[in-house]
Amino acid sequence: MRRVLLKLSGEALAGEKKTGFDEATCKGVARQVKSIIDEGIQVAIVIGGGNFWRGRSSNAIDRTKADQIGMLATIMNCIYVSEIFRSEGMKTKVMTPFQVGAFTELFSKDRAVELLESGTVVFFAGGTGHPYFSTDTGVVLRAVEMEADEILLAKAVDGVYDSDPKKNPDAKKYDTISISEVVSKGLGVVDGAAAVIAKENRMPMLVFGLNEENSIARAARGDIDGTRVTVD
Repeated sequence: MRRVLLKLSGEALAGEKKTGFDEATCKGVARQVKSIIDEGIQVAIVIGGGNFWRGRSSNAIDRTKADQIGMLATIMNCIYVSEIFRSEGMKTKVMTPFQVGAFTELFSKDRAVELLESGTVVFFAGGTGHPYFSTDTGVVLRAVEMEADEILLAKAVDGVYDSDPKKNPDAKKYDTISISEVVSKGLGVVDGAAAVIAKENRMPMLVFGLNEENSIARAARGDIDGTRVTVD
């Protein structure tokens, strides 16, 4: 049975508002995920917190506290999006690496696998539970723990380029690139810690544009017009 971990950016879910949530965007994501759940593909999701908090840019707040606020932002995102998914007829569960009262369930690999195998969409919120680790690291860590087949990175840009396509109209998009090349060329697909975990555990990634038509469903089926990041 195919199992994927989908990473969504908080900003992408905010739509043109750039903050908070855009319900239409979230519903569109939900419908795509439902279509692949109905095909028997198991889906886990991590959502960034950038639509609420980017505290590292502030020198007035301690880094540890800023990262803790970011973790809480991801929890708010996952609770909201999981409810949108429920409204579209899916079963969901939000799991965190630390207790959040009765809002979420404490992460357990065995429990998460059990839920995925039952057709439940599992949201991994709260990052790694520790400061100084990005959502990227949390994504790769959970994908490895869940023994996912691939990580699906839904981004604002439709793949990996040799330079910023917003600044360079001649930027070249890669069809395939190794995680080692991503790191050596500083292409910023994921951060350094996440790249090391992905490489050591041979966890491949697909990078594609969230806003392209039916892109999540196509990526989950292995059909993308983006970039395949290999671990060779």
